[in-house]
Amino acid sequence: MPHFPGVDYLQFDSLLTEQELMVRQTARQFVDERAVPLFREAFNSGNFPKQLIPEMGRLGFFGANLEGYGCAGMNNVEYGLIMQEIERADSGLRSFVSVQGALVMYPIHTFGSEEQKNRWLPKLQSGEAIGCFGLTEPDFGSNPSAMRTSAERRGEEWVLNGEKTWITNGSLAEVAVVWARTPEGIRGFLVERGTPGYSTRDLHGKLSMRASITSSLHFDNCAVPQENQLPCAKGLKAALSCLSQARFGIGWGVIGAAMDCYETARAYTLARKQFDDKPLAGHQLVQEKLAWMITEISKAQLLALHVAKLKDAGKVEAAHISMLKRNNVAMALECARLSRDLLGANGIMDEYPIMRHMCNLETVKTYEGTDHIHTLVIGERVTGVPAYR
Repeated sequence: MPHFPGVDYLQFDSLLTEQELMVRQTARQFVDERAVPLFREAFNSGNFPKQLIPEMGRLGFFGANLEGYGCAGMNNVEYGLIMQEIERADSGLRSFVSVQGALVMYPIHTFGSEEQKNRWLPKLQSGEAIGCFGLTEPDFGSNPSAMRTSAERRGEEWVLNGEKTWITNGSLAEVAVVWARTPEGIRGFLVERGTPGYSTRDLHGKLSMRASITSSLHFDNCAVPQENQLPCAKGLKAALSCLSQARFGIGWGVIGAAMDCYETARAYTLARKQFDDKPLAGHQLVQEKLAWMITEISKAQLLALHVAKLKDAGKVEAAHISMLKRNNVAMALECARLSRDLLGANGIMDEYPIMRHMCNLETVKTYEGTDHIHTLVIGERVTGVPAYR
């Protein structure tokens, strides 16, 4: 496979440290050599290439920006660059890594007991164990505060009843971080595979994120021990803080998808000749599209870098991450559409990655907070007036 040359119009790399460049190069080499060759078939067949899991664990990709318990302890720029390269292969691969690190390892690391951390984090970091995150329900996506899944205390156990859906890695997971309503408010629980009353069902028929496992989780008088409650996960705010971690990774990841579409279109229009043997790239309308894409990718890189530095400094707000996710996903989706247009009929063929990215990005625009929800988060941040209802 040819190696990805990178996209750097504004000398973005000059803003990165040697360590950050080395982390990106490690991820880029892994994606070029191991991931990219697999995802054309993985998308077509609707299967996730599980053979990549232990390799990503050895490279430190899972929970890369967490400290201790075998985690790499990277800064958030390094973590973001990993997400960028991984999504260049496929959004389904980045989703797997995001869920494992941001939605499973992060809540255990942040809200868990020392026993829970020691038991799960090293195995999740290595890829020996896989996790999933259960918040969304069939009737409540953008309004998680209305969740119906309940947990009732009975002696030394909590008994869960309800359903979660659109759960990435659901049927693969050895442990699920599940959010449920209790008399004390919304709390987080660790539910292990094989627990009586806990079952999963994969969702089929997807035309997007086909190389990602998506499931429903069912709880029917599912009893988990008291020690499986995340002791510090109290209230919906705890669950939403996990989503902020995942949204941050998305804001970086989609830059990789946009880069792949842009570079595919740029190379194609330089090689393809029409009208008196002139390359397509020599036409004004083609250059207008390429100029738009490189400008927006460059702006997205700078936005992602600044939010990462705010995050490392402990100054980032959820509304900052909403702007990152909302802007960069919309940018990447438009890059995919413009690139598909530049390839003409060939743009819909699986020989090229563009249509696959386009289909995936339609989902990425929706999950971890829809474009509309992030618009309202930003609106509340600048006006002080919530407009969700």
